Amino acid sequence: MAQASNDLIVSVSGIRGIIGAGLSPGAALAFAQALGTFVQGGRVVLSRDSRPSGLMLRHAVIAGLSSCGCAIHDLAIAPTPTVGLSVRQLDAVGAIQITASHNPAPWNGMKLFGSDGAVLPAAKGLEIKNIFDTNSFVSVPHDKLGGVQDCREAEDWHRARVLQLVDVTRIRARNFRTLLDANGGAGGPLGNALLGAFHARPVVIGGAPNGDFAHPPEPLAENLTSILPLVPQQKADLGFVLDPDSDRLALIDETGRYIGEELTLALAVLCRLKQERGPLVINMSSSRVTEDIAKQFGVPCWRSAVGEANVVAKMREVGAVIGGEGNGGVIDPRVGWVRDPFIGIGLILQLLADTGRTLSQIVADLPSYAIVKDKYTVPRERLPKLNAALQDRWPDASWNELDGLRVDWPDRWVHVRPSNTEPIVRVIAEAPNAADAERLCKEVGAILMTV
Repeated sequence: MAQASNDLIVSVSGIRGIIGAGLSPGAALAFAQALGTFVQGGRVVLSRDSRPSGLMLRHAVIAGLSSCGCAIHDLAIAPTPTVGLSVRQLDAVGAIQITASHNPAPWNGMKLFGSDGAVLPAAKGLEIKNIFDTNSFVSVPHDKLGGVQDCREAEDWHRARVLQLVDVTRIRARNFRTLLDANGGAGGPLGNALLGAFHARPVVIGGAPNGDFAHPPEPLAENLTSILPLVPQQKADLGFVLDPDSDRLALIDETGRYIGEELTLALAVLCRLKQERGPLVINMSSSRVTEDIAKQFGVPCWRSAVGEANVVAKMREVGAVIGGEGNGGVIDPRVGWVRDPFIGIGLILQLLADTGRTLSQIVADLPSYAIVKDKYTVPRERLPKLNAALQDRWPDASWNELDGLRVDWPDRWVHVRPSNTEPIVRVIAEAPNAADAERLCKEVGAILMTV
């Protein structure tokens, strides 16, 4: 969980902060002006997740975009991947999604998209950050100000596209019963509508997009203790859990066991490669399970730096048929260049329908690893000293400094990197069993706290 701070986090990914402390309407106004200046007017998509503070920030963003001559298409509350799809549908020059993703309720932020419907890459993000930092905004005269047009069809476009890409008839024939925990986030209505279209008899928890988070919003096992037993209680075949802006998907099997986010990507990849073989891309912190699946199908698995924009750039470079991140983020370029839980839901239901097996049975046949994710509130300036200390500690390991430092052995790895969105350093380790992964993660963390 991000720590409370009076600072506004400004990065090439956007801005993020605590309402009433770091993040103010003035900051949102200025960042919207920065994007509007960068795109030189034109059509811009605007959306927000379900946090009540998003309505306040929306007014500031509209003012900033309008002052630069942007024509604004307002989706209201909508999932982040729906924003990316809508940019392409509306032939827009960019988009702003008002969201703090999985951060706690006091937080909010802004995520920026380019004309291709993808989150802006670092180079373009840096240009916008420089405009923001230097207040180098363009302002148009009164007769050139941009207006606002409501767009409420976006989720219909998204649902229709997912339904085109899976075998709806086969999925319906399985007569699934599902549970969806939207936790008051933006994805409840679309998730409910999509599962309904699959005749998957959804039981929806927190389906109203009101920002009322009944449990901490990051879809981790420790945050879902009240949700896990509901799956067997409702006699559901599986459970789906979304984060507030719906770009992450966690899974629960029919017994109420947390399957998690890492295997979301692996299972979606397994289904997609059965449809079409081709390269795939995952980030440096994602589980080896997906890499093992790629080997089974005889296709290359590439790794990128962490971050959606980095994964997308590598996917484009190698012509990947699917990719994503181990935080439950499935990226299918047939839908868009954004982490998308809704195509993830479709692919996973397709996998269950094709095999006739339960989720627990399919997972039992996957390679078994334990992954541990930790984070430390320490200055990122410590990382060079940490890298040197780790190389002294394990001189015979393999090293990769593409993104922070990743240390690999034949049967385990650890990755240390600063977060792009929170004032923390992440330490992630994977090994054949949980004890070894935990030990490796804690050993690195101890070194990090002392260098």
